[in-house]
Amino acid sequence: MHAIVERPFFVRIWLGAIAATLVTFVAMLIVDHAHATPYDNYVILANALLHGHVWVDTPGPWIDALTYGGHQYVIEGPMPALLLVPAVAIWGLSTNQTLLSNMLTAFAVGAGWGLAARLGVPWRSRLLLVLFLLLGTDLFFCGIFGDVWYVAHVSAVCFTLFALLELTGKKRAWLVILWAVCATFSRFSLVLAIPVYIFVLMYDGTAEQRRARLTSIATVGIVAAALWLRYNHQRWGVWYDIGYTQWYHQDPAGQPVGSPFSLDYLPMQLYAFFLYPPLIYRGWPYVGVTQWATGLPFTSPALILAFFARRPLVLVLALWVAVVLVAAPSFLYYVVGFTQFGMRHALDFEPFLFALMCMSARSGLRWWGSALCLYSALAGGWGFWFWTTFVRRV
Repeated sequence: MHAIVERPFFVRIWLGAIAATLVTFVAMLIVDHAHATPYDNYVILANALLHGHVWVDTPGPWIDALTYGGHQYVIEGPMPALLLVPAVAIWGLSTNQTLLSNMLTAFAVGAGWGLAARLGVPWRSRLLLVLFLLLGTDLFFCGIFGDVWYVAHVSAVCFTLFALLELTGKKRAWLVILWAVCATFSRFSLVLAIPVYIFVLMYDGTAEQRRARLTSIATVGIVAAALWLRYNHQRWGVWYDIGYTQWYHQDPAGQPVGSPFSLDYLPMQLYAFFLYPPLIYRGWPYVGVTQWATGLPFTSPALILAFFARRPLVLVLALWVAVVLVAAPSFLYYVVGFTQFGMRHALDFEPFLFALMCMSARSGLRWWGSALCLYSALAGGWGFWFWTTFVRRV
């Protein structure tokens, strides 16, 4: 009788992660066929970078580039454009930005599977949690459309999950910070999570390991900061980023002076994040949503599982600090995200909540946790159906 040889843990993680990635990517292609988005700002920016400048030539007003100093500029983080540079070098402005969005979504799901496995979640509960990650958040919605604002979120989620996967594994400091920088260059609020990564990396290990990690952190950080300062100077003539402030001054929804971040906007954001309800109709389809927002309790109630994470205490507390820090800019911003299903800005901090959810499910999800994950996934699927049926067709 032959002994049963179990595959090494890293093999089991990556086999499941690869399968989750491929299944997600194929499913998105079946649903949408990678329909090209008209809001392909990142393709335009990648093309500009290939021609040696950071200003862009826009084909029309739907590309909401900021006019400044006689040129137009993309104010969103440049990471998706950098990823598109090889494709744009081959196919030019006909490159399909949505395909990148689909790929990043699939990689995010694969990383989510790997993170749940690494944190010890049983496979049935892991499946439900990853289903929640894809459909119970705005990840699928943003990933399927691939618009400039949406793909920025998807890219940030993907690289944040990569960072968390490494942080809970080998803790190679250079790789954690590299992924964190990629997330930051996708959505700028993720820069506030970097101190949390550094704290976790420096919390344990020998003195020699800490010194090596600190050297790696400093090396990657200095290179990233130099690139970022240079990019800002090429756009604005100063070393810091003024893009969102200038946009706020020109946007009819903004103000001619001041900052786009203010406590005055907090009540509006709290209502949008937590209280804005679905619409109720007398006839079919009976329930709908506005294009403005839908509160998280209605779309993603499974997030409450994050509050049940207890161990390891230091990592739990660190993740909660990351949630608060990264969420803060969104709760103080002057708009909630405009056209969207649910609350897309929540994607900035939901990877940290997802990690906490996994930590709370190490013994498996209870029936009510499973029910909340399924409800959230169904709500996301329904929201996508409603959106593509009554609001915007893919």
